[in-house]
Amino acid sequence: MTTITTTRSRRAPSQYLRSLWSTTGHLMLCAAYLQGAMTKLLNFEDAIQEMRHFGLRPEAPLAVALILFEITASAMVISGCFRWIGAGALCMFTVLASFIALRFWELPAGMQQTMAMNAFFEHVGLAGAFLLLAGHDLAKRWQTGARWTR
Repeated sequence: MTTITTTRSRRAPSQYLRSLWSTTGHLMLCAAYLQGAMTKLLNFEDAIQEMRHFGLRPEAPLAVALILFEITASAMVISGCFRWIGAGALCMFTVLASFIALRFWELPAGMQQTMAMNAFFEHVGLAGAFLLLAGHDLAKRWQTGARWTR
C-alpha cells in the first residue's frame, strides 16, 4: 500500500526568532524617524516652526516633504522593499540633519556644548548603522542575483 504524505512548508522556531529579531531591530532603527513624522503630522504648526527655527524655507512644503520622507524611508527599511535605498537615504539625511541641528562647535564650552556634541556623535553612529544595513542588503541582493528588485 502506498501512503501519500504532504510536506508543509514549516519554519523552524529559529527562523521565527530571526525574523522577529530582524523586524524588531529595523523598527528600533527607524523609531526616531517614525516618531518624528507622527509628531509633525499631529502638530503641523510645530513642524513649520521647526523648519523656521533651522532656517529652512519654504517651511510648509519642506515639513510635508520631511514627513513623507521619514515615513517612506522607514517603511522601506522595515518592510525590506528596497531596504538599501531607504537605509542609504536615512543615513544621508541623518548626517545632513546633524550638521544643521547639532552644531556643537558653534556653542561655548560647557554643558550645552557637551550635550550637543554627544547628540551629534550619537547621530553619526545611527547613520553608520544605516550605512552598514544598506551595504549588507545590497551585498545580499548582489549575491542572490536580485540586483535592483524588491
